[in-house]
Amino acid sequence: MTLVNFNNRTRNTAPYFNNVFDSLFSDAINKNHSIHKVPGVNILESENDYTIELAAPGLEKADFQINLKKETLSVWAEKKADDAAVKKNYSRKEFDYLSFARSFVLPESVDAEKIAAEYVNGILTITIGKKTDVQPESKEIKVS
Repeated sequence: MTLVNFNNRTRNTAPYFNNVFDSLFSDAINKNHSIHKVPGVNILESENDYTIELAAPGLEKADFQINLKKETLSVWAEKKADDAAVKKNYSRKEFDYLSFARSFVLPESVDAEKIAAEYVNGILTITIGKKTDVQPESKEIKVS
């Protein structure tokens, strides 16, 4: 087996120089902010229900789809640009299309019949009722 020495003088003499270019190129290639953008979520729990607040400004009620499958609540939205709008001579246009999807695993104490959603001022609020007859299971286990 032959070992080859690698001349790494540039990194040793000016490490910040290479790091600047490494981060510049990795940001440009790997981070397309419009693709990785997911709306922020607040999750609240009270005695009677759970509340999920999802920040999604610029959408309409018809753009959202909410689905409950087993114990997973899925929220997704899709908004396409309107082709019927007046064509303008843009030099750069970045807001043609918006979509996102979020999924939440719900606990067993959720009542699937008591789920409601409301979209007001850019905030989608989903209220999920709790079952009233669910007893928390607690059991003491003795070591033998």
